[in-house]
Amino acid sequence: MNLIVQEILIGIAIVLVAWLASWLVWYLLGWLRQRRVRKAKTPLDAAIIDAIRSPLRFIIIVWGIQLALKQINAVPAAWADTLDRVVFVLYALFVYLALYRFISTLINWYAIEVAHRTATDWDDRFLALFHRIVLVVITAVFIIMVLGRYGIEVSGLVATLGIGSLALALAAQETLGDMISGFTIMADQPFKVGDRVEIREIGTWGDVIEIGLRSTRIRTRDNRMVTVPNSIIGKGLVVNYSNPSTKYRVETQVGIAYGSDVEKARQVMIEAIQAEEWVMQDEPVEALFLAFEDFSLAFRVRCWIEHYVETRRVIDKMNTALYLALNREGIEIPFPQRVVHLVGADTPENNTRQPSHKLPDNLPAL
Repeated sequence: MNLIVQEILIGIAIVLVAWLASWLVWYLLGWLRQRRVRKAKTPLDAAIIDAIRSPLRFIIIVWGIQLALKQINAVPAAWADTLDRVVFVLYALFVYLALYRFISTLINWYAIEVAHRTATDWDDRFLALFHRIVLVVITAVFIIMVLGRYGIEVSGLVATLGIGSLALALAAQETLGDMISGFTIMADQPFKVGDRVEIREIGTWGDVIEIGLRSTRIRTRDNRMVTVPNSIIGKGLVVNYSNPSTKYRVETQVGIAYGSDVEKARQVMIEAIQAEEWVMQDEPVEALFLAFEDFSLAFRVRCWIEHYVETRRVIDKMNTALYLALNREGIEIPFPQRVVHLVGADTPENNTRQPSHKLPDNLPAL
């Protein structure tokens, strides 16, 4: 038999053996998958096997083709290096796909099975970002390996990317500042989605709808969406009305007339608030005499309610109850007024006359 034909037949046989071996590995992994599914408490094992089954099968086939080509001496020597590079790229591609699918499967499993059971939502916030970073890293490593195998110098490319990244960082300084502040917000957790917050820096308050890397979205009480850059939140004062609980203390100012019975007025105001159904009965109601104003004795009345969302309506009910109770008891609530004393022509001050400077009658004539 011709030597070339014999080498070709041997090569074909090697490819067939590799193809059969790949199918055998495929079925063995499938059998192992079914067994692990029946025994394992979580689907992680099955998901990992699914991620590597196809890439491993194609790696075996490519290895068989490479081995078969080496058996054929008729292949020109000039092609050998090219074939080696192509095979290397295929190996790298299949390994890359296996790693890509494995990492994606592992992170998806963690997000579904583990993340919701942890004490904090740190992993929920950063899992998607971590996923993207890992995939970008393995993609960059794959590209650098392939370029290096083809003799392309990657150091210059890396330096160019570094300079480009620096220029991009300078151009997008504010955006990067917002992103860094976003990481800080996610790590420090001054608030979470659903909390009612007030951003004192810009005078905005409402419910947090979304916390992103660059900005935070807040829905105001008049149903408007406000997008606040994270850098403003990071350097400003944030008031969280939802933390540590929804319980909230409301207060209002009341003034009574000078000369009123202070203790009676205090008792009337406290009893008026305690009689309301919306007030928390197990928390104190206070009426504090705080200041002597120009027209009144200033009291601050405060109490606790179950939920901060009722603040405005509760203050309305609070003011109404106090006004009715004080009027019922005859306690005056004064309004600003001025007492003006006029100094008229009939007053003793104006009746005072200055001494006369009339000349004496006996002065000699000039």
